[in-house]
Amino acid sequence: MKNSKFSEVQIIKILAEQNQGKKVNEICREHSISQPTFNKWKSKYGGLDVQPLSKMKELEKELSQYKKIVAELTL
Repeated sequence: MKNSKFSEVQIIKILAEQNQGKKVNEICREHSISQPTFNKWKSKYGGLDVQPLSKMKELEKELSQYKKIVAELTL
């Protein structure tokens, strides 16, 4: 899968522009993205803010560390 040229924080800021009253067409043209991409981002990151996103990333990292510890102990 191709990596996005936008970070998750940038995606959230782009989605926030719609809440400020900009139309989706304008946002997509300004950032050179397609409408299906915008809609996919909206479904994935729609309710998130920058703070909860960073907290979620920390929790995912911690969870992966715990999974690694459990895997090592079971072997």
